[in-house]
Amino acid sequence: MNKQILSSMKQNISRVMIGHDSTIDLLLTAMICGGHVLLEDVPGTGKTVLAKSIATSIDSVFHRIQFTPDLLPSDVTGLNYFNQKEGDFVLKKGPIFCNLLLADEINRATPRTQASLLECMEERQVTIDGVTFPLEPPFFVIATQNPIETGGTFPLPEAQLDRFFFQLSMGLPSKEEELAIIHRFMNEQPLETLEPVCTLEDIKELMNQVSSVFIHPILLDYIASIAQKTRSHKNLSNGISPRATLALVKASRGFAMVQGRDYVIPEDIKACVIPVCAHRIVTKYGSNTATNVQIMTEVLKEIELPTEDWSKL
Repeated sequence: MNKQILSSMKQNISRVMIGHDSTIDLLLTAMICGGHVLLEDVPGTGKTVLAKSIATSIDSVFHRIQFTPDLLPSDVTGLNYFNQKEGDFVLKKGPIFCNLLLADEINRATPRTQASLLECMEERQVTIDGVTFPLEPPFFVIATQNPIETGGTFPLPEAQLDRFFFQLSMGLPSKEEELAIIHRFMNEQPLETLEPVCTLEDIKELMNQVSSVFIHPILLDYIASIAQKTRSHKNLSNGISPRATLALVKASRGFAMVQGRDYVIPEDIKACVIPVCAHRIVTKYGSNTATNVQIMTEVLKEIELPTEDWSKL
């Protein structure tokens, strides 16, 4: 059942997106693991289209917030306003009340507004004027930011970055993919005709099945070795936290499920290490995405890859 749902979603998204297969797999992994994703890439690479394609593939509520410096926390979460007709305060829910939220150019908002997402992302709830409202599961945030334009932006603090399960970069297409994009979008907009292929209940069921994916004790030791290596790396002032280690375990199980397996192999872990860990480490000489990715790549090379029959003890 889970293989059919995930396969249908990937096929549906590929009707719009050309290439980016690994990015799509990782986004679906984050979703079924209950995580959030930060997409960092230059404008025009298809970040918004990809988020909309995923949202449209599920019969769910999708909202988009364009983050700007004048955006207020109440513009995200909602507020109570006085309704003169009813003679009482009425709650006007913000766009955060949805299943999939696209936080476009999140680093353009002030830290105060960025912080309004912290409770929503971590605890799946919103507090407005002292009253807490739960967010209906699944709740999935895809945030985007432009790495090359820093004017008028507010870098995400480490506490906010740690809320993101993955940080991904889509990259630019090859010449063949570029030609395919031209032909596909020259005369039509496939996103406009995309239809849902699964329900919220299907996604909830997938989320429940992640914990049943088998991961061999030797692979758990491999993950622990990766974590320890980051904490003793000569160029790092901060390695990954235990929260990141647990995220890597969960991501590996989710990625295995997206690949159609009920057990984890080392390649699943390697596919998830950089998306899970690179944005969580801090270098001694100032962190940036390229440097962090290079260090995590070095860490992987320094740890021997175990071999075993991973489908059983």
